[in-house]
Amino acid sequence: MATTITPATFTSTITESINLNGSEQGSTNTLTISSINEISKRIVTVHTLGLELVQFSDTAAAGRFIYGDVRYIRITNKDDDNNIFLTFKNAQNDEFIVLLDKGQSFIYNSNLDGGVVNTFDGTSAGAASTDNLGTLTSISAKSDSANVDCEIFIAST
Repeated sequence: MATTITPATFTSTITESINLNGSEQGSTNTLTISSINEISKRIVTVHTLGLELVQFSDTAAAGRFIYGDVRYIRITNKDDDNNIFLTFKNAQNDEFIVLLDKGQSFIYNSNLDGGVVNTFDGTSAGAASTDNLGTLTSISAKSDSANVDCEIFIAST
């Protein structure tokens, strides 16, 4: 089957706005990524027991994305009261966890030429190295005290 999807340019714009003492101190930053031909956007309920949100591998499947094709990942906590914890794991079994508070978004910055391949290292001793970056293999989430709706947006080539 031949595709009918024409790749397009993806644009993400982040705008911070604050006026302090009559002077605008915010800024706008725009990222454009060409040749995007796959978008995944979904809202899931994150429980206190946790769940795996996304997997990355050599082959695509439901909820699984190809390492080298992913160009942009955004996860947004849609709850008004509760936070969630996001756990990022790489092929070397390194992990890092971030707290994503109510209403906040987390953007995982992939390599614009190579996807999530060799994008993070983690150690407990604080000696992480750019020479030892691992490939992102999964993102999991766990809520702190109640069910939380979470939006996941992924753009791939």
